[in-house]
Amino acid sequence: MSDLGEFLRSRRGRIGPGDVGLSAGVGRRQTPGLRREELAAVAGVSVDYYTRLEQGRDRNPGAAVLDALADALRLDGDEREHLHRLASGRRGAATDAPEEARPGLRQLLETVRPAPAFVLNQGSDILAENPEGLALLPGLASWPRGRRNFVRYMFCHPGAPDIIDDWERMAEDCVAHLRTIPPPLAEALVAELTVLSQHFTKLWAEYDVRVKSGTNRSFRHPSLGVLELRSEVLSVADGQRLVVFQAAPGSPSALAISRLSTS
Repeated sequence: MSDLGEFLRSRRGRIGPGDVGLSAGVGRRQTPGLRREELAAVAGVSVDYYTRLEQGRDRNPGAAVLDALADALRLDGDEREHLHRLASGRRGAATDAPEEARPGLRQLLETVRPAPAFVLNQGSDILAENPEGLALLPGLASWPRGRRNFVRYMFCHPGAPDIIDDWERMAEDCVAHLRTIPPPLAEALVAELTVLSQHFTKLWAEYDVRVKSGTNRSFRHPSLGVLELRSEVLSVADGQRLVVFQAAPGSPSALAISRLSTS
């Protein structure tokens, strides 16, 4: 099954006939969610054509067809963009060359201190961080640069569930964001985490798609206690992004993060 077909099938299984104004009929349904013929009818395409899309036998649907399917599947903005990206074949390319943090973003790491901050690439590799960022995630400093990846830390560092309050929600957000990037850029990390973490495998199979944006996060630092922070994300054209965790001015957390780099 193609990436496009996998995504369509996952979303078809999440909505029922009642969600799109259809009768569920009588008897037990064998298929979770909508049947192919039901979705095709709501989207205004033939069952044969939709089946070819889902099975990967037709990979060039027009924008109007994609929009009709997105409407029928009740996709949100991130999911709709993901559908169009999969259909367009904008897959990106993997490379063995080490990626360097953009100089401007590296400078901002110093500018925002003492707020913990990281420069990430599309696959959430940590290309650079300030001292407070390194201290915010205990154990990260012991990993070599090539292993430092935010998603890997979430699922492979044994202390992550204790350090990150509401670890489950952040884990879901990390996996959903990983689904938004070109598949070749995530293949190696996905293959690794699928072997190492059953929880990652479960979340990956759910195929949630969500671009990360600013949100409130809580950390339980072993030396400084609970840190109530808000993440902000600045993205640039090549896919790198600056992630900054800020505390409310004058709050106990603001005082605490000023001591992070010396903790």
